[in-house]
Amino acid sequence: MAWVILVGRTSDLDQVDTPHKIITNRDYLAHPQLFRGQRPKVINLSNNYSYQSRGYYASLLAGSRGHRVIPTVETMIDLSERKLYEHALPELEQALNKARKDIGGTFPAHLSVFFGIGPSKGWDKFAKHLFDWFRAPALELTIKDNGEWATIGKIGFLPLARMKADDKKRFLESLDIYTGREWRDSKARTAARWSFATLVDPNDQMPPSEIQSLRYWAKIAEKMGVEVEPITKKDLARLANYDALFIRETTSISNHTYRFARRAQQEGMPVIDDPLSMIRCTNKVYLNELMTYNKVPVPPTVMIASPADFEVAADKLGFPLVLKIPDSAFSRGVKKAESLAELKALATQWLEDSDLLIAQKFLPTKYDWRVGVLGGQPLFAVHYLMAKKHWQIVNHKADGSKADEGGIKTFTLKEAPPEVVDTAVRAARCIGDGLYGVDLKETKDGVFVIEVNDNPNLDHGWEDSGEKDEVWVRLTQWFLDRLER
Repeated sequence: MAWVILVGRTSDLDQVDTPHKIITNRDYLAHPQLFRGQRPKVINLSNNYSYQSRGYYASLLAGSRGHRVIPTVETMIDLSERKLYEHALPELEQALNKARKDIGGTFPAHLSVFFGIGPSKGWDKFAKHLFDWFRAPALELTIKDNGEWATIGKIGFLPLARMKADDKKRFLESLDIYTGREWRDSKARTAARWSFATLVDPNDQMPPSEIQSLRYWAKIAEKMGVEVEPITKKDLARLANYDALFIRETTSISNHTYRFARRAQQEGMPVIDDPLSMIRCTNKVYLNELMTYNKVPVPPTVMIASPADFEVAADKLGFPLVLKIPDSAFSRGVKKAESLAELKALATQWLEDSDLLIAQKFLPTKYDWRVGVLGGQPLFAVHYLMAKKHWQIVNHKADGSKADEGGIKTFTLKEAPPEVVDTAVRAARCIGDGLYGVDLKETKDGVFVIEVNDNPNLDHGWEDSGEKDEVWVRLTQWFLDRLER
């Protein structure tokens, strides 16, 4: 894998400073044939990344040419205004202040970070954290420190033209370290054309895919020229060694799974689940509004924002009704209220932690349909049966013991009711182009979407029972189509 370095002017970087090919962004834009048939790793060191500048277009067209590039246009946009990156500041400031002791007790007013490397070893953790958020060759921060707590005033790019001699020297050293990392692991690999990372947690009690299922997928993918390798949350720094990412941990925008998805997207890698799908599927308030707007049928619903809404929910939905915390998952944070008193007690407690709750009409069924949708097309269809003597497919025990799960009944897509499959596809297309598990209730009054999951279960011998290996072939092909465009 060749490295290509783009500069604004030939005088910005001397060819003797690096063994990698240096060209101007003007030449890169004007001569797409230079790297035809290749997949170089591009480092864009343009002095201007503003919208529609040459630096901006260089990264934009790198993506269209199948070249991996830093920074991406997404990073350029993220750092164009403080309001676009301020959501990252609390986490970054937390990491910054943890480094106080390591860097000597006080912070400088200005800090430069090159390729996730700080000016000294004490900055290592913070610098890597910053690079996780904003994949850019050179960043400059302003820091305000009152001696007890430091805050970040501004994050911006530091162009070569503004670097002082000491900064330039450190930048070149960091560039050498960054580009010196092996693109592939040193261990022997099969002669696969592509390498996919699969993010797993060996200690996850309810993983979306069991390890043996992922091994089964790996055998099928190998026949298609793909090597599948498991990684864990400790391997974020190695993610760029791979061509694609499949997340098989329970996702959350508040943990490392979102960071992995975002990093993969910044690297230009196809990823399931992508960050936007995580955000959209995580919140049931958003899902309900999105489905309603797109005329996808959902159960009658009332938004609860205060005690004044309790009576409204009771009058509109009747009892029993189902109360949900917006970001609940795996049937957690989903309770049935049998009376107004139960509703008031439960909702009052939950409103202490969430400004909004969802109340929905209770639709009793012996099973939920789960339809897998990949790339806007149906992938599989199953029944998830209710847990024994329970109204949900998972019964979480109050004592914290192992949850009871209902069984599964499998179908081919042709055997599944067309209305169920069509409704699921419509719902999934509202979210995106990735892999989704749509839960639906089939009742005498029609089919209703209960939830769209961005991280659906997919196990060999279960969800793939109807369509067999075609499920895994199509999953692999989804990634290949995006890599080979």
